[in-house]
Amino acid sequence: MSRILHFILALIMVTILAMLVNRDRKKVRVRFIIQPLVIEILLAYFFLNSQIGLDFVQSFSSLFDKLLSFAAEGTGFVFGNMNKQGLAFFFLNVICPIVFISALIGILQHIRVLPLIIYIIGTVLSKINGMGKLESFNAVSSLFLGQSENFIAYKNILGKISERRMYTMAATAMSTVSMSIVGAYMTMLSPKYVVTALVLSMFSTFIVLSLLNPYQVDKEEDLQMLNLHEGRSFFEMLGEYILAGFKVAIIVTAMLIGFIALISAINALFSLLFGITFQGILGYIFSPIAWVIGVPAHEALQAGSIMATKLVSNEFIAMIDLQKATREISPRSVGILSVFLVSFANFSSIGIIAGAIKGLNEHQGNVISRYGLKLVYGSTLVSVLSATVAGLVI
Repeated sequence: MSRILHFILALIMVTILAMLVNRDRKKVRVRFIIQPLVIEILLAYFFLNSQIGLDFVQSFSSLFDKLLSFAAEGTGFVFGNMNKQGLAFFFLNVICPIVFISALIGILQHIRVLPLIIYIIGTVLSKINGMGKLESFNAVSSLFLGQSENFIAYKNILGKISERRMYTMAATAMSTVSMSIVGAYMTMLSPKYVVTALVLSMFSTFIVLSLLNPYQVDKEEDLQMLNLHEGRSFFEMLGEYILAGFKVAIIVTAMLIGFIALISAINALFSLLFGITFQGILGYIFSPIAWVIGVPAHEALQAGSIMATKLVSNEFIAMIDLQKATREISPRSVGILSVFLVSFANFSSIGIIAGAIKGLNEHQGNVISRYGLKLVYGSTLVSVLSATVAGLVI
């Protein structure tokens, strides 16, 4: 079956699944679905097929390679150069650099470079997606600050945000990833797919949410760009971001230990009782989706298992599984799955986002907890749409 036909089928599937939970279908505006979709396809082609785009990805990857080498100096000092000996490779070379990247993000925010970038990109996005500026700024700030730390920037206005806008903001944070963790992804996946996913997920989020949670914002009441700079001293800010990065690193480590052990135990139990692993069962459930978005039929079961693993555990565990499967599945399937995996769309993110918001505003935290399953549902559709667009041009 041709790529175009798979693309059309996938679009129909995503549209139907999104509209199933839409409470106000009359407010769906087709223009703001087609417009970002066309731009998303062009961007996917640019990053994956054009020489300029590939050169940009190479430069971006080289930058992160350099940053990771700097981070290695810090981990080498603390852990006695265990990383150079190949010991605890994943923790030292993938997880620990998050602390350094987080510190750099804090510096860029402190000197007002990040607020400027967020304002410029957010303003452009608001013209494309038909949503308010708040949603567009939030999409960009989530990419830089992370799904939990991001909401600190909006703490003074959280109580004034409607439930629908609050859902959009939380779903956006769950559908993207933090720049502080991008370096870790690039050690596990091809950089070109990581960069592509970062861009595609932003547009896919607006498309899916326009179908799933449509509403219109009064321009006169729309919240203007928020001041993300809070007047702290440089070293106060630096300490906070270093500790925030360390917190993220420890959370990711704990999640990996717990989920890998739990999945291993559940797989053993299911094998004993049913003769098939738990991941195998999930693979059957997700395999039709994998096939629709462009994975060849004979690889769909394995791809579906990787997609399901990401949903029930996290993207890191799924990326480890994908690394193991690269010799068994086609390069095109690897690309589609890579784009699908680059997001925070999983069940554990419900607690992370709800907890972060509840710490700032209890009522809104309860709202997000109530929408927990819908958040995972919507953000998973975003990952499916991003992978679909990537599959069209790979």
